[in-house]
Amino acid sequence: MNMVSEWFRRTFSDSQVVLLIAVLVGLVILVSIFGSMLAPAIGALVIAFLLDGPIDWLVRRGARPMLAFLSVFIGFVLISLTVLLAVIPPLVGQIVQFINDTPAMVGSVQKALLSMQDRFPELISEDQVRAAFANLGNEIANIGPQILQYFSAGVTSAITTAVYTVLVPVMVFFFLKDKQQILDWIAKFLPQDRSLLDQVGREVVERAGDYARGKVYEILIVGIVSFIVYQIIDIRYATLLAVATGLSVVIPYFGAAVVTLPVALVAYFQWGTTGPMLGAVVAYLIIQALDGNLLAPLLFSEVVKLHPNAIILAILIFGGLWGLWGVFFAIPLATVANAVIRAWQERTAAMGTASVDG
Repeated sequence: MNMVSEWFRRTFSDSQVVLLIAVLVGLVILVSIFGSMLAPAIGALVIAFLLDGPIDWLVRRGARPMLAFLSVFIGFVLISLTVLLAVIPPLVGQIVQFINDTPAMVGSVQKALLSMQDRFPELISEDQVRAAFANLGNEIANIGPQILQYFSAGVTSAITTAVYTVLVPVMVFFFLKDKQQILDWIAKFLPQDRSLLDQVGREVVERAGDYARGKVYEILIVGIVSFIVYQIIDIRYATLLAVATGLSVVIPYFGAAVVTLPVALVAYFQWGTTGPMLGAVVAYLIIQALDGNLLAPLLFSEVVKLHPNAIILAILIFGGLWGLWGVFFAIPLATVANAVIRAWQERTAAMGTASVDG
C-alpha cells in the first residue's frame, strides 16, 4: 500500500504530469458529452489537421504560404464535390441493388454447396448447409431498409447536407487560415511551463498526423485503382466494391479478409465457377498484395511503431467507443496513448534521477 501511495505522491506532485492528464481528460469529456453537437466542428478540425500536412509540404518546397493554403483548400473542395456528385449517387444505387440481390447470391452459394455435398458427402452434410444458410439471405436483405433509413434520416437529410456541405468547408477554411491565431488563443489558457504537454503534442502531430494523412492517401489510391480494375473486368457493383476495397485498408489485418467475401460472392453470382470469377478474385488479391507490400510500406515507413496486438486492441477499444471514426483513428489514438506513456515514463525517470543526484 505504501508503494501505491508513494507512486501517486511522486506522480501527481509533478505539475507537468497533472497538466497533461487534465488536458487529456478534458478532451475526452468534451468529445464524449458534446461530440454529437460539435460533430461539424470536430469534422472540420480533423480535415484541417489532415490538410495541414500538404500545406507544410508545399511551403517547405518554396511555395508562398497563402498560395500553398489556397491550392490545398481548392483541391479539397474539388475532391469533395467530385465525391458528392460522381461517387455518392451510383454508390447508393449499387448498395440498394446489392441488398436486393443478396438473397439470390446466398441461394446460389447454397446450391453450390449442396451439389458439393452430393459429390463429397464425407466433408459436409446437407443439414449443415441448410442450417448455415437458413434465413441468411433474408436477414441480410433486412439490413437494407435500416441502411436507407440511416441515410435518409442522417447524411442525406436537407439540414445535415447543408451543414456538411457549407458549414464544414467554411470552418476548414478558417481553421487553416487562422491556425496560428487559434493556437495562440488556446495557449493563453495554459500555463507557460508546459514542456511535457508540448512534447506529446509534437509527437502526435509528427506521427499520428502523418499516419492519418497517409491512410487517407492509401484509401484514395486503393479505391481508385480498384475501381479502374473492376471496370476493366466488368464486374457488377464496381463502385460499391471499389469503395469497400479502399475502406478495407482502414482496419489492418482484417479489412482485406472481410472484403474478400463480397468480391468473391459477386463474382460467383455473375460468372459462376469460371475463369472470369477466378480472375476477379485474383485481381482483388493482387491489389491487396500490392497495397500491403508496396504502397503501405512506402506511405508508413517508420511512421508508427506499434506492436500488432496494440493495434488490434486500439481498433477494438476506440471502434467500440466512437464507431467508424474510432476505427479510422484507432492507430493515431494509440500513437497518442503511446506518446503520453513514453513521455510520462521519461519524465518520471528524469525526476527520479534528479532526486537521487540531489
